[in-house]
Amino acid sequence: MNIAIVASAGGNRHHHILSVARELGREHHVTIYSRRDNAEGKPKTRVAPGVTLEQIDVGPAQELAADDVAPYLNEVGEHLSRRWTQERPDVIHAHSWTSGLASVAGAKDLGVPVTQTFHTFDVSHQDLERALGRRANAVIAGSGDEESALIRLGVPRGNIAIVPYGVDTEKFQRRGAIATRGSRKRLLHVGPLTADRGAHTIVRALQGLGDVELIIAGGPEPDYLEDDRDARRLRTLAEQLGVADRVTLLGQVKRAAVPKLMRSADAVVSVPREAVTGIVALEAMACGVPVIASAVGAHLDSVIDGVTGLLVPPDRPAATARLARELLWDPTLRTALGYAGADRARSRYSWERVSQELVRVYEAACA
Repeated sequence: MNIAIVASAGGNRHHHILSVARELGREHHVTIYSRRDNAEGKPKTRVAPGVTLEQIDVGPAQELAADDVAPYLNEVGEHLSRRWTQERPDVIHAHSWTSGLASVAGAKDLGVPVTQTFHTFDVSHQDLERALGRRANAVIAGSGDEESALIRLGVPRGNIAIVPYGVDTEKFQRRGAIATRGSRKRLLHVGPLTADRGAHTIVRALQGLGDVELIIAGGPEPDYLEDDRDARRLRTLAEQLGVADRVTLLGQVKRAAVPKLMRSADAVVSVPREAVTGIVALEAMACGVPVIASAVGAHLDSVIDGVTGLLVPPDRPAATARLARELLWDPTLRTALGYAGADRARSRYSWERVSQELVRVYEAACA
């Protein structure tokens, strides 16, 4: 199958798209089309066996917000139309509303099915997203929560397929190196330091947890932590609550170091207010580390409460502390959740499984 992926550049979404494409490229021919957002790289690059990245030179070679990309979408669509007339794909997968508009323009008169993923919803462009959702041959949601949002948007239920975000089960697994640690029980937060991502909730929860340390990985590079507003707020909060001696901010951690950091923790706490991908919880589960996750978004699918992890409403420090106490002082529960989480991550969320499900959606769209 000849698969065209039209992507917005940058961020975790880009990592997800590349990971899926690499897996699809084992058996199919995949081309990722993305507007160039930096001055580096060739127009066409082979990024993996069976996978080519084509950068489209339209607009400034820098990262742009969706609204700032919009004026260039006609040009992107014309470029895609020329390319697809020369080399017709069997199916097109657009990621984001901007990519959707460009894909629909590029596929016009070619009779190629277009599938659509939104990842997040833009309140200011709901009418556009609704129109794209109805126009697409299939809309791919990452979770049951996202499916519900699409139905509320007006996308027909029968037009929606759920294919979850995946996890690299080769890198994130139970066996492997473990980061150094002391004798204290350890909680770990991985991700941005803003209040909506949950680190503040865990710092507050520490008040109700005896000799427990919290490691926070995320935010700017370590050298820039002192000047970072969110890092300063977290440190101030920890000092006010009298837990500063038990909170360590690492700053941005290299991706390759995350699995061993996760394996060093007694539990990973991921309690954001929104969880579009739920990737941190998935990575921890794949490492066999028990998870306390916010009962929102993709977590509602991936974390089976009391079986593969524990769920808690976001912004609830006392409830988070109660679950952490239950987990940290019950090694049998930690072991059971760890094994069940690893099994679920491997069987349901591996890139191999995710790519197989995507191919089924593509084949149905072609049919």
